[in-house]
Amino acid sequence: MAVEFRLTLAGEIPLDEVAELAAPNAVETRTLSGNRMLTSALNEECGFVVDITSGSHGYYDAEDDDGSLWVWEPETYVDIDFYMRKDVLADKGIPHVLATTARVLNERSEDAALVFNHNLLLLTRVAGRLSKHRPTWWSHHEADDEIVRP
Repeated sequence: MAVEFRLTLAGEIPLDEVAELAAPNAVETRTLSGNRMLTSALNEECGFVVDITSGSHGYYDAEDDDGSLWVWEPETYVDIDFYMRKDVLADKGIPHVLATTARVLNERSEDAALVFNHNLLLLTRVAGRLSKHRPTWWSHHEADDEIVRP
């Protein structure tokens, strides 16, 4: 069973700029709908495969800390999707996803969201303000004081 994280940045951002931060050796391919996608299999180094795509008229929802539905509809966006096997999640996957997320957020200023398995909101940045959600997730993975701070 695969585990997924998605980091979304709002805005019309060149995929190559995002790939330089998230997966410098990404290769170009196409999605099923024919849109441009950059992808890189970083299983050995990072424990995941990453796909970088862009789009418009986005719609995202996820469960917030209190169980309420968080909704975000960026006009344009870039998605960085991380896919990993469950057996590498704790040792390689999560630390590298968080490191990549920190690298992207430190170099880019756009509004952003990090979502786990399509339904759990972990992190948002709105108007420059970074907020961690689900404090028990962060503490369980011993990432309270690491990488990304509010």
